[in-house]
Amino acid sequence: MRATDQTAVIIPTLNGGSVWQHCLGALRQQLPQPAHVIVVDSGSTDGTDVAAQSAGFELLRISKREFDHGGTRQMAAARLKDFDVLVYLTQDAVLADANALKQLVAAFADPKVGTAYGRQLPRQEADPIEAHARIFNYPPQSNIRTLADKTMLGIKAAFTSNSFAAYRTEALMAVGGFPEKLILSEDMVVAARMLQAGWSVAYVAEAQVYHSHGYTIAQEFKRYFDIGVMHQDQAWVLQEFGKPEGEGGRFVRSELAYLKKQAPFLLPAAFVRTLAKYAGYKLGQHALSLPLPLRHKLSMHRSYWGKAGEGNK
Repeated sequence: MRATDQTAVIIPTLNGGSVWQHCLGALRQQLPQPAHVIVVDSGSTDGTDVAAQSAGFELLRISKREFDHGGTRQMAAARLKDFDVLVYLTQDAVLADANALKQLVAAFADPKVGTAYGRQLPRQEADPIEAHARIFNYPPQSNIRTLADKTMLGIKAAFTSNSFAAYRTEALMAVGGFPEKLILSEDMVVAARMLQAGWSVAYVAEAQVYHSHGYTIAQEFKRYFDIGVMHQDQAWVLQEFGKPEGEGGRFVRSELAYLKKQAPFLLPAAFVRTLAKYAGYKLGQHALSLPLPLRHKLSMHRSYWGKAGEGNK
């Protein structure tokens, strides 16, 4: 089998904007082309859905209310279960070169690899804080991790990202697929389950995408609030792999050293940002003790809670 002969690509979308055109263009330039591409659109009003059809990709429309990070991805996986490998992209991830998909899928030549993810490069307009986050989490060296690596790496052993990740369909289905009704990090939950089941997680630094976010401090708070919610909801992940504080401390030290060299004027902003992340995370861990309307306001993924006052949580 050639690298992408039995590979399908799945991309959830909602108003992808101008970067979506770059995502589509880069996908169309892949050599060889994936066997199938499905775009799951949850109500775009900016032509994102039309652009996907014009590119020749299958379009599946769902309502915004139907969208669920894990459930929507699993629904698409079930439709494409006959493909050997499923690659997931986000609408703002732009493949860096024509070999990106091929490089990522090549990881499955190792029969023990259940999932693989690529290297995310900061977008051209990224500021130093945004760029460092990608440099820290996506180094230039590839690696393959097993459950035994949790001793050294802790929760980082299960790290992955559905912005550019591939799954052996057999392994994905064997661990129950993506969990539904999860606020975020459905990718990490699957990776953790795969490690528990004896599969390996591959990081393929040669497979690259441009993808980063210029979050405001308020957005960072909300994002980490949601991470806290997820870690409380999926407490078994922390019990199996350890708490994230150690990795968080390592990130902060790395960021400070990087900014001292690259942009010392951003050190005060980085300090405030770190406090916002920590406060958001800790508050998120106790989200269920907060009134539902307040959870709704503090969360980046508000749809998880339903409309304020009538959510299902």
